[in-house]
Amino acid sequence: MKKVAVVLANGFEEVEAVAPIDILRRAEFDVDIYGLTEEVTGAHNIIIKADHVLKEPLTGYDLIMLPGGMPGAKNLRDNDLVIESLQQANQDQQQIAAICAAPIVLEKANLLDGKKFTHFPGFEDQLTSGLDQKEAVVVIDGNIVTARGAGVALEFGYTLVDILGGDGEAIRQDMQYNNLFN
Repeated sequence: MKKVAVVLANGFEEVEAVAPIDILRRAEFDVDIYGLTEEVTGAHNIIIKADHVLKEPLTGYDLIMLPGGMPGAKNLRDNDLVIESLQQANQDQQQIAAICAAPIVLEKANLLDGKKFTHFPGFEDQLTSGLDQKEAVVVIDGNIVTARGAGVALEFGYTLVDILGGDGEAIRQDMQYNNLFN
């Protein structure tokens, strides 16, 4: 079974965390929610109780996922354990995913150099690595997956299922996602 770690910091964007967590669990992946604190308050005052408090670098996960939101992304960026976890995951060629503002965390970990990536509009001046920023909904470059923002959280989740070897299309169908476009 694939193992996923989702890391939350106060000020995270709730949709960007909960939608992919839900989709990854529907795919029957083992998803652990790590908080920088036991209870993490989102940008819209929704409180999530973490499964674990991040006290040491993450190891043994197939994917580490970071939601955006402000100041959540800054709080993740400024946490040494998060940065160390991402750097080790990258060295081990594990999947790393960030949505919305969270690519600022990947940049601090030096993971965006030479990579194609996307982010929430308006963060161009905060993300200078490689300058290969795209306006796509989801961008995959090697082991790095980035997505635009809250409105694409479902598509982000389905993409993560696919890259982990699951069937994102079947979950799209079960959730009636494809009917949005008919």
